[in-house]
Order: sequence, then C-alpha cells, then structure tokens
Amino acid sequence: MKLLLHTCCAPCSVYCIDELRSENIEPTVYWFNPNIHPYMEYKARRDCLKEYTNSINVNAIFEENYGLDDFCKNVVNSLDTRCQDYCYPVRLEQTAKYAKENGFDTISTTLLVSPYQKHEIIKDLGEVISKKYGVEFLYRDFRVGFRQGQAKARELGLYMQKYCGCVFSEEDRYRKKIEKDKKGKDFINIENLKDLVVYQS
Repeated sequence: MKLLLHTCCAPCSVYCIDELRSENIEPTVYWFNPNIHPYMEYKARRDCLKEYTNSINVNAIFEENYGLDDFCKNVVNSLDTRCQDYCYPVRLEQTAKYAKENGFDTISTTLLVSPYQKHEIIKDLGEVISKKYGVEFLYRDFRVGFRQGQAKARELGLYMQKYCGCVFSEEDRYRKKIEKDKKGKDFINIENLKDLVVYQS
C-alpha cells in the first residue's frame, strides 16, 4: 500500500500517523487546505505540520493554495452546508487526483479523527471520490484516539488551532460571545456611531 494521507493540521495528524504506523502503514502526508483562513492561520498550521513531519521522519508534500477567493465564490450561497458542499470534496478530490498522478494507490484523511467533523459524510465522499480516480479509500474511525492525539500534541508544543479553518467557523467559535456582547453595555451599534469622533491622517 502506498498511502497519501490528506492532512488538515499537525495536531490532528498525531494519532492518525501513530495508528497507521502501528499497522505497518507508512503514510505520506499531503497538505492541501484552501479553506483555511486568514493567511496567518493557514501559515501557522502549514509551518507547524512541516516541522512536525520532519521531526518524526514522515514524508510530506505541501500543495500551496491559499484559496480565499475560490472559497468565498463556492460557499457564498450555501454557508450552512459549506463543509460537505465545498471544504471536504475540494480537498479529497485534489488528494485523489494527486495520488493517481503520482503513483499512490490509496488515500485517507486526518479529518476522520475529529468528533467535530461530519464523519459519515467524509467517509462517503472519500469512497465516491477515490473510486472516480481509481484509487482506494482507507477508512479508519480515528475518533477513538482524538483525545489521546490532542494530549500528545500539547505535550509536544504543537500549534493548537481554536477553530475548524474557515472564517465562518471562526465566527461560530465566537457566536455566544457575539450574542452576549450585543446585549451588553460594551456593544456599539450603528446608532452610537454618530457619537464617535473619527480622525483621519
């Protein structure tokens, strides 16, 4: 088996790589995540993964595509279903395409480790897309090791992101705070703007 493992970040890869190696499967990590924004977040996750894979002697391929424009164009009309309509398929399709063109016979993804992702949808998409490109999809329910992997990632000092990846998931992260602020004294609404003095240089 020659496995190309789509990888969203270093912390999520920890358990997946350990588990695959315990099965004598040596993955090649594949970074392709045009859904991660803003750029400094994208860079932080990418650079951390580069350092981690180097430290554990895992081959890694980094496909650079900071795709904010394409992301916005593709999700603007379906924000509530952006994960299954764009974020999952665009990454799995590119992984399968790269695998087919570069001698890999199997793909998988570290997205399968997160209990916060839509697991069954990822599994179904992985199977359909891999069949389209004539490669196998290696399914594992890595969720059983999510906490273990996260704990090890913290011990190693890996960059631990606070939201899934896109700007809308970051908004979701702060949704309760946003609603609380709207009701609080510190919230500035449009009616209060007339009382502010704006200085221009």
